[in-house]
Amino acid sequence: MAKIKTSYFCQNCGAQSAKWIGKCPACGEWNTYVEEVVQREELTPTSAWKVGSSTAQVSSKPKPIAAISYQEQQRIITPDQELNRVLGGGIVPGSMVLIGGEPGIGKSTLMLQIALSLSGLRVLYVSGEESEQQIKMRAERLIAQTSDCFILTETGTQNIFKQIEQLRPQVLVIDSIQTLHSSFIEAGAGSVSQVRECTAELLKFAKESGTPVFLIGHITKEGNLAGPKILEHMVDTVLTFEGDRHMTYRILRTTKNRFGSTSELGIYEMLGSGLREVSNPSEILISQREDAFSGISIGATLEGNRPLLIEVQSLVSPATYGTPQRASTGFDAKRLNMLLAVLEKRGGYRLGAQDVFLNIAGGLKVEDPALDLAVCASILSSFEDMAIPSTTCFAAEVGLGGEIRAVNRVENRISEAEKLGFRDIYISKYNKKGLDLGKFSINVHSFGRLEDVFSSLFG
Repeated sequence: MAKIKTSYFCQNCGAQSAKWIGKCPACGEWNTYVEEVVQREELTPTSAWKVGSSTAQVSSKPKPIAAISYQEQQRIITPDQELNRVLGGGIVPGSMVLIGGEPGIGKSTLMLQIALSLSGLRVLYVSGEESEQQIKMRAERLIAQTSDCFILTETGTQNIFKQIEQLRPQVLVIDSIQTLHSSFIEAGAGSVSQVRECTAELLKFAKESGTPVFLIGHITKEGNLAGPKILEHMVDTVLTFEGDRHMTYRILRTTKNRFGSTSELGIYEMLGSGLREVSNPSEILISQREDAFSGISIGATLEGNRPLLIEVQSLVSPATYGTPQRASTGFDAKRLNMLLAVLEKRGGYRLGAQDVFLNIAGGLKVEDPALDLAVCASILSSFEDMAIPSTTCFAAEVGLGGEIRAVNRVENRISEAEKLGFRDIYISKYNKKGLDLGKFSINVHSFGRLEDVFSSLFG
């Protein structure tokens, strides 16, 4: 009988150690090392996906790069245009996609909706968290329906591969990778060893069979994907599904993509009938108002490669207590404090005794510095109690010296504002170089100093 071999793994980052230690030297967390059995059982040709087959025994030989033939792969185009955009044009055969997000954000709903919409393709949806009846109840709420989607409630990878050999699916969905376990590893489901082993088996299946595999992953309380960091390195694409559960909008971002850009994103609206694609998010993120209110401005920002016009709301009022409050939702609080200091130092506005509240409408979190000018205009609009025209928007960064700095891809921002019916846009004068203003019907105002912008706006 073979001697059982064990090792200690950090449950936070996946680091390995021969003995137990209190503090992980890789991530710095305490008491995260757990002993796991790493000695594999003796494999048989039918115990895992084609282990020991002639396909697996073929050895690779080095080739000159000029001798390697390349053929563009035909992607699977889904009815979900937002997903197609994020993946770089569709699903690549043989790819492995990992999608993570907060509990209850809609990961399972998104993947089941995609699985039901792929008519003409055999899709196997494997769930280790819900029963068949629960999945059926969710499917009844969704609009998309197809008879080519098969449901399997199983957690053992060996049993899953047996069903795969019989069904021969063209798309495989695993919900979730942390619930699977392999009989070759004696550790519990969700442990570092099990997640790594199950992912390796599914990766081998995807590459040898050419079947795309979607993995749903859990995240930790810090917001990172649960399991070892190698999990993100093994897969081809890493997607994050994020948003405020109290809001209706969800954003699908990509942090890694071997087959496309990592700067794309998809926007969805959560409805009772499932997730609806938002093709033009600017019209939804901007409130429809009949009366003009102070403290509201529109900023032209970029989310990935997509230009968006979003509403910035501010409220400035005298501080009731001794220490003024500074609160922001959807915008970096430290950057807000920096912009307030610039307004007070360079613009001469006395905001030190004022409470300042800032909100990005729609529940979005924006990190684009091109929103700086819109934030400053919104704050001063509330401070002076003067409304900004609803047909005016802003796209510029504000420096510590009070200068208006240039931003990238300003033409896309101007085109989006023009398309939505805006009449005026304020940008940096340094963005004007090389910009063909003749092709735009919108009025482009360019300035180099912050005080010049406010003189034009408020007089």
